[in-house]
Amino acid sequence: MTSNPSPRLPKRVVIREVGLRDGLQSIARIVPTAAKLEWIQDAYDAGQREIEIGSFVPAHLLPQLADTAEVLAFSQSLPGLTASVLVPNLKGAERAMACGAEFMLLPLSASHAHSLANLRKTPDEVVQEIKRIVAARETQGSSTKIEVGISTAFGCTLQGRVEPSEVVRLVKAVLDAGVDAVGLADTVGYADPAMVRSLFESVLPVAGEKLNCGHFHDTRGLGLANVYAALELGISRFDACLGGIGGCPHAPGASGNVATEDLAFMLASMGIESGQDMDALLALRKKVAIWLEGETLHGTLWRAGLPRTMKREQQRMQPA
Repeated sequence: MTSNPSPRLPKRVVIREVGLRDGLQSIARIVPTAAKLEWIQDAYDAGQREIEIGSFVPAHLLPQLADTAEVLAFSQSLPGLTASVLVPNLKGAERAMACGAEFMLLPLSASHAHSLANLRKTPDEVVQEIKRIVAARETQGSSTKIEVGISTAFGCTLQGRVEPSEVVRLVKAVLDAGVDAVGLADTVGYADPAMVRSLFESVLPVAGEKLNCGHFHDTRGLGLANVYAALELGISRFDACLGGIGGCPHAPGASGNVATEDLAFMLASMGIESGQDMDALLALRKKVAIWLEGETLHGTLWRAGLPRTMKREQQRMQPA
């Protein structure tokens, strides 16, 4: 039996699948465009309504994502699907807006060392670039929404400790610049539930409802526990990768996002709606394992399967 959600927990949660970007960027293999489109279609059929489909970066830097424009165009043909793209700079943002992307995600590292390694800019230089992107959107009259993900918000393998006050400062800076939303990311898997609660509690008074996403890695086995800590504070949107793939190439040890199927199961078990068909997700995971044969996939639900009690409940919910 599923439990009833606590009154303090959201009744519904959005899971944004980021495997097609965060997952594939860390894998040398280039997945054919046709397979990506099949992935998106199957994810959509499984109930996913937010997918990060790629990144507008130079093809020579990330050839795995060189087909982002084509993948975005297909995604836009699916009714009700919000497709987001990552952009590292103004040039990438201009491509995203030209393609009519609904959301573009801009990374901003709270770690000075990681920011230099990832974007070759300091955090404050990235903030200035974000201001230019906001200005370009206004000039063009684009409807593309801008979300900033504060990466390495809980610590960094290159720098070590990241001060919470620095995270708050950067959140305030990008909100003052005019972005639509912000999220906090545990890029290298350093966070624990107490850290998550503390940092989100520090940022919420500054960002309010614009703090709408948690991005957690399961590098040290605390990904789902960290999601729960954020849930308790009312956060109702989370990034996840099918098969728990992904990681930042400039952050050593940052492998393993929270697995989409494990997160969907946890939410369903607690009685929180996410719109996911877990049998369909597990079937898609098998396809992804074939497309990424030889690569290490993570997660646990695929090993044990769904509890028999949950399966019976699902069968009873099916129309006669």
